[in-house]
Amino acid sequence: MGKKMNTVNSLSGGQTSAYIAAHYPADYNIFALVRTDDKKCLFPDKKIRNIVEDKIQKPFIGTLEENAIIYTMLDLEQYIGKKIDWCSGRTFDEIIVRSNGKKYLPNVVQRFCTTEMKLQPIFDWWNNKINKPIEMRIGFRANEQKRMINMINKTNKNGLLEFKTITGKSKNGKRNKWSNIEWQKPIFPLINPPIYKDQIVKFWKDKPVRFAYLNNCVGCFHRNPILLKHLSNKHPNKFQWFIDAEKDSANNIRTFKNGMTYEDIKKSFKQTSLFDEDFSDCDSGYCGL
Repeated sequence: MGKKMNTVNSLSGGQTSAYIAAHYPADYNIFALVRTDDKKCLFPDKKIRNIVEDKIQKPFIGTLEENAIIYTMLDLEQYIGKKIDWCSGRTFDEIIVRSNGKKYLPNVVQRFCTTEMKLQPIFDWWNNKINKPIEMRIGFRANEQKRMINMINKTNKNGLLEFKTITGKSKNGKRNKWSNIEWQKPIFPLINPPIYKDQIVKFWKDKPVRFAYLNNCVGCFHRNPILLKHLSNKHPNKFQWFIDAEKDSANNIRTFKNGMTYEDIKKSFKQTSLFDEDFSDCDSGYCGL
């Protein structure tokens, strides 16, 4: 019989992944923080900024997610009574600048923001702290079995997901050597017995954990334009970051969403009532992968 794997809860800051942390204790809990260097997005509480810097061991000016997500993770750690590890890769400002100095933006086709700011930091944390295959709890709910099957289909013959990363240099030292590393077996505790969104919302209703309105980047290109317009009003400085990034991108022709700029979104769409969109990709703890 093989040796038992360490268990890890991947936390996004949303209610679903937090529900897993509260109901399915793991050996480790991990949260990847998206950072920005933009001082217009400065996190207002200096004391909390210092706490975050201590957790990630990197400078923290602010995040392009809602500020409430910081309090979510601090509250959740107190509620579950177990340490939550934090990690953070390069800032969003850094990952969009290529070696030629030009800015290139992620979009639904090239989602390198997810790789650079979520997967890579968690992989680096795993590589430094565990460095052997783990059971990673993923927050797909009972109505998301198709997503579960899609993820399982991405596993190798050993039932493990692989991560492509740099593992050295070529013989002449001029090129990076890449390898696929087995690192996690995805586990879906909310599929069976079945747990649905309404149960999760009801559970957190009277608990001392503060949650953000939504728990991924304010300007995430997966969101529809009407919701983005709403968020441009709710978080103007963070949304302006995405507008400025488009203006500064290569030849000023790159956009986060096909066929429209974030400047257009900000100026268009009169205030309308919003549908209750189900951003389960973000809430699951796996950023839509």
